[in-house]
Order: sequence, then structure tokens, then C-alpha cells
Amino acid sequence: MRILGLDVGDRTIGVCMSDLLGFTAQGIKTIHRKSIESDVIELQQICNEFKIEKIVCGLPKNMNGTIGPQGEKALEFADLIKAELGLEVIMWDERLTTVAAKNAMLEANLSRNKRKKLIDKVASTFILQNYLDSL
Repeated sequence: MRILGLDVGDRTIGVCMSDLLGFTAQGIKTIHRKSIESDVIELQQICNEFKIEKIVCGLPKNMNGTIGPQGEKALEFADLIKAELGLEVIMWDERLTTVAAKNAMLEANLSRNKRKKLIDKVASTFILQNYLDSL
């Protein structure tokens, strides 16, 4: 079963997926958001192409565990894609995943420009990999 991982932001959505055995997460792309409708269409195309059966969506929480405005937006988006795509959507705590992604890219000596282009896709990979490791 393939699982899709999402890091949902206001301007972009980082997208990754698991391998068929569910051991590793690999980045696919970064969706540059235009409208809710176009976001859903693009996610539907990815789900159809790779036969996705489940989605793990990052849930941004405050460090004290509460859900703030970005978390509310992520929950709303997850409800929407669950209704539109008809797939199970699991919310996963994404605290510090962007920091981990930035650190990994710094260690890889990627230029600032490359890091900016890849950050959302890499963060989605950390979210999904953490979920896969928990299984």
C-alpha cells in the first residue's frame, strides 16, 4: 500500500509518498498553491497515478501541544481532501520537521536557493517517515 505524505502551507504543499512496502518516504514534488480546486485536482492526479490508499497530513502544533491558526488550516484542508478524494487522512504532529529538514539540507551543503525550492518536499518526507517508523 502506498501512502501519500503532505506538508500543507499557505503557499505550497510538500508532497512525498512511501515505497510499496511502507518502509521509506520519498519526495515527489512541491505544489505551488493557486486555489483549493487546483490543489485537489493535482492531489487526485497523484493519488490515481501512484494508487495511493492513505494520506498522512502534517499537523502544525505549538510547542505546548495546542493547535494554532496554521493547525486549524491544516485540519480544514485534511477534511476537504478526505471528502473530495475519499481516502483516509491521518493527521501527524509535524513539530520541528521543518527544522530537521533545514538541518539535513545544510549538512548536505545545498545552496540557499536549492534549500528554498526543496524545503516543503523534504519536510513532507520527514512527516511521512516519522509516521512509517511509528508503525
